[in-house]
Amino acid sequence: MSLNDPQWGNRGNDDGGGRRPNQGPPDLEQLWRDLNRRLSSIFDKKGGGGDRGGDRPPVQFNSRFLGGGIGLLLALVVVVWLASGFYIVDASQVGLVLQFGRYKESTDSGLRWRLPYPIQAHELVNVSGVRTLEIGYRGSEKNKVLKEALMLTDDENIINIQFAVQYILKDPVEYIFNNRHPDDAVMQVAETAIRQIVGKNKMDFVLYEGREQIAVDASKLMQDILDRYKTGILISKVTMQNAQPPEQVQAAFDDAVKASQDRERQKNEGQAYANDVIPKARGTAARLIEEAEGYKKRVIATSEGDASRFKQIYTEYAKAPEVTRSRMYLETMQQVYSNTSKVLVDTKGQGNLLYLPLDKLLQAAGAVAAAPAAGSPEVPVAARPAAAISNEVPPQVVEKNEARSRETLRQRDREAR
Repeated sequence: MSLNDPQWGNRGNDDGGGRRPNQGPPDLEQLWRDLNRRLSSIFDKKGGGGDRGGDRPPVQFNSRFLGGGIGLLLALVVVVWLASGFYIVDASQVGLVLQFGRYKESTDSGLRWRLPYPIQAHELVNVSGVRTLEIGYRGSEKNKVLKEALMLTDDENIINIQFAVQYILKDPVEYIFNNRHPDDAVMQVAETAIRQIVGKNKMDFVLYEGREQIAVDASKLMQDILDRYKTGILISKVTMQNAQPPEQVQAAFDDAVKASQDRERQKNEGQAYANDVIPKARGTAARLIEEAEGYKKRVIATSEGDASRFKQIYTEYAKAPEVTRSRMYLETMQQVYSNTSKVLVDTKGQGNLLYLPLDKLLQAAGAVAAAPAAGSPEVPVAARPAAAISNEVPPQVVEKNEARSRETLRQRDREAR
């Protein structure tokens, strides 16, 4: 085969693009004829044809070849188009089939097929994954978004609240087709619910004891609003990340908190003191009352006994006044004299005689003398008993008293004679 072969055309000095040097653009018809010749020579060789016995009309071969190629190409395009309808749905997803843009059906996990585009299309929606929205901050609590975080309480105080909302999809059809931007809707609903709940409570309740209650109420209110809008979203959890006063008043708020804590501490201390003193006072009062009741009963009983004794004595006195009077006098004097260490001796014309019980004074002196010997401190004179002081009387005085006593006894003996 040479370049001058008729099936290749007279190439001459062309540059391989169907044109010769220093000439204009190639002839399209000539290029088409050259292409037909090449294809016909290739198919003739594959079909076992030898010498063609002359050139065949190029136009007849071109029509047959082009018809078969177009049919094969169309069949290939149809197969590819039909194959584009296959899609795979994961276990955590749900497939939504759309026919001309309208929802038609939902498909479960696995290999699925639908009519190819533009008749049908599909969307894959993750229904098991937990989605999270951050309100008042982004990523970290330090990255605050004050426009979302600052809220007003019922007592007209401004607080900074940061919280996160976690939700899942309970109805993917409503999630896709009923809202244009469902995530933005969830954020707006969450912010609205929190502001409504915070606006109905005091600042101390929001910051301290009511944080869990606010999260529960916000979750319930958010779910009611989302169900009303048919978003297909289920709120799983609302978490309060942080709640504090604004930074501009943080120092003043800390002082107020410290003062409140000091107040509570003092109240607790006072209550503890009251819990200690009041029971003791009540016990003392009960003891005094019982003692008073006992004294009252004792006095009453004693009075009743004295009255009964007086009545009995009066009865005996009415029977024998002189005898009873003498007996009562003697009993009384015996009782009085038995309680004193002095002895009175009645002498005619001499008056009362003071008698010192020397035996008892000596016994008391011995007891006082034994105390310093045992190592006890010296007792002052003012604190000593009268018996101990009497023991320290000088011997001259004692002898004088004894002589006086003997003289008195002699006089009594003379008078008796």
